[in-house]
Amino acid sequence: MNTQENDVFSKQQAELNLLPQGYTNWLNDLKSRIHTAQQRATLQVNKELVLLYWQIGQDILNRQAEQGWGAKVIERLAHDLRIAFPHMKGFSPRNLKYMRAFAGAWQDQTIVQEVLAQLPWYHHITLLDKLNNADHRYWYALKAVENNWSRNVMVMQIETRLFERQGQAVTNFEQRLPKPDSDLARESIKDPYRFDFLGLTDEAQEREIENALVTHVTQFLLELGAGFAFVGRQVLLQVGEEEFFIDLLFYHLKLRCYVVIELKADKFKPEHLGQLGFYMTAVDRQMKHEADATTIGLLLCKSKDKVVAEYALGDKTQPMGIAEYKLTESLPETFKTNLPSIEDIERELQTNDGGEDE
Repeated sequence: MNTQENDVFSKQQAELNLLPQGYTNWLNDLKSRIHTAQQRATLQVNKELVLLYWQIGQDILNRQAEQGWGAKVIERLAHDLRIAFPHMKGFSPRNLKYMRAFAGAWQDQTIVQEVLAQLPWYHHITLLDKLNNADHRYWYALKAVENNWSRNVMVMQIETRLFERQGQAVTNFEQRLPKPDSDLARESIKDPYRFDFLGLTDEAQEREIENALVTHVTQFLLELGAGFAFVGRQVLLQVGEEEFFIDLLFYHLKLRCYVVIELKADKFKPEHLGQLGFYMTAVDRQMKHEADATTIGLLLCKSKDKVVAEYALGDKTQPMGIAEYKLTESLPETFKTNLPSIEDIERELQTNDGGEDE
């Protein structure tokens, strides 16, 4: 740094020292408020756009039904709208057809205004393309809003059949947890869990699976679902004169409790729950804060007999769940090629996908 640069730097430092007390905090607060206002403006623009597209779709549907307009009217409409609004995207024939399909799929304007308008337009195109069942489509839309899924994440959840897997594990939550915690805990546990993103074979051992899950913890957290925060692996517990190690420990931000996860690379056996229960007791006594809820246990095994699992949980007083994991999943080839890569998912989780428009 030369003499002139030193003088400039010194002058800048002197000016900073002359700032009134509290200026820096005020500036930071203003930045935060401006950023929040920008986000709200973006959300409002998106809401108005989705509602406009729904209204255009309704108009097309109604006029085609009442006045017998043919499909060619969409081509003409696209041409005329592009001339009228040359700087506005979204009026291609293809997108106008999606508007018509969107309006046809959602007849209730209240749902469109209160739920669907919170999602970017390309989320709706994805829902229309990939789901024929209206109930499933609405469920994924709600989850996308609740969990702030990007489009890529939503595609992955649809193609890995989250709707069919969520809440399917064998648990005793209904008997061991108060409502509504029992319902939330049950819905937080899936069966089976898909670990095919690890690239392991079915012969992989417990420690190998554990190592891979930690390596890909971003994808693992996505598979676990909303609310799970990673605490650690092989977490040390000192009990008496002995040391014990929890495979994986999480904290659930919505349930406000620790979640102990144990991995078993073989078929479920009732004695597995004894070890899991021991770890849960140790966590409750050594780590649980008085404001935390009771620790939950999840045993992940290669396979299970559902009846044996239900019997094994029958006399357990601690809240536990038993679910399978799949290291390899036999998905249709079209699904496999469409699934985003691990890098895509991790990139999506670090950015806010605001949608696109044709």
